[in-house]
Amino acid sequence: MNVMIDLCVVPLGVGASVSPYVAECQRIIKASGLSHQMHAYGTNIEGEWDAVFATVKQCHEAVHGMGAPRITTSIRVGTRVDREQTIADKVQSVYEKLDAAD
Repeated sequence: MNVMIDLCVVPLGVGASVSPYVAECQRIIKASGLSHQMHAYGTNIEGEWDAVFATVKQCHEAVHGMGAPRITTSIRVGTRVDREQTIADKVQSVYEKLDAAD
């Protein structure tokens, strides 16, 4: 089953700046080959369920490996079986409606 998630991994106990940890997660996500799009408060990732969640696990392992004693992660998960849809499809649909209203 394909899944689309919005992932926000936040290391705790590492100080105010978390950008090195975010960068490491982005390296892992990129290396996974999954379609993804980083935004200001997380990353959208899409792909096969097991591959997506294996990537989330790798992010946790790497962030702990960098010295973070705790991690809090927020994940929103969406699946649909009536048709295929990508991150780009969802964003484009909203832009089309904005253009139609103008």
